[in-house]
Amino acid sequence: MRILILGDICGPAGMKIVQLKLNELIKEKKIDFTIANGENAAENGKGITKNNFKDLINSGVDVITSGNHIWDQKEILEIIDKEKKLIRPANLLEGQPGNGFGVYKIKNKKIAVINLIGNVFMKKSQDLFSFTEKIIKKIRLKRDADFIAVDIHGEITSEKMALGHFLDGKVTTVVGTHTHVPTSDTKILKNGTAYQTDLGMCGDYDSVIGMNKENSIKKFKKDPTADSHYPANGDASLSGVIVDADDKTGLANNINQIIIGGNLKQKF
Repeated sequence: MRILILGDICGPAGMKIVQLKLNELIKEKKIDFTIANGENAAENGKGITKNNFKDLINSGVDVITSGNHIWDQKEILEIIDKEKKLIRPANLLEGQPGNGFGVYKIKNKKIAVINLIGNVFMKKSQDLFSFTEKIIKKIRLKRDADFIAVDIHGEITSEKMALGHFLDGKVTTVVGTHTHVPTSDTKILKNGTAYQTDLGMCGDYDSVIGMNKENSIKKFKKDPTADSHYPANGDASLSGVIVDADDKTGLANNINQIIIGGNLKQKF
């Protein structure tokens, strides 16, 4: 099984490169299943709209994960309960709409996608590690799903690294999202789980984490003329990983970082 996972899709530039490049990438790399974090896909870079959801699915994304901005576009509340291809962090505080994981069929196999959110420097949510311990007993590799992919949407590297080691050998892959900066620690952990601390973003890297750089500098300088943050809209990079998983064990055989287009170094 070959799984493509894309980092946070940021604003119109991120949406554009996904719509232009994803189908081509899926065909060229013979991708079986595609996951993308869409929580910054809206025009202002905050949240995801109903049209964003439709456009991403039509572009070849099989499941859309999210994070702390999932409720920023209120219209998403109209579809999140019924659209099983859109998930939100499973360990949000109880009583919130939507699903935090899903199990999807592909090529007579089942792949589970679990979305989690970190506790450190993020909005209050259920304890990451105790919640993960419970959910991983509910969805077991090779019992309930042939493959399990985890998106941990978190601010700090140590929390995401610890979760990767905690789940090593229990899931196919653990990848981080949220910081919009791709890390260079793409690897397979000791017990066979593919890992990267952060996938980066699909967006314009001539920016401050996807936002207009001049306006961001004004914000840091406390310039009263600064506007609310808005996305940079130049040439975007497509950023993520391709994971090759073993059909027998459900664990990873290989993981490769991909960065295509824009002003980051291209990797194929």
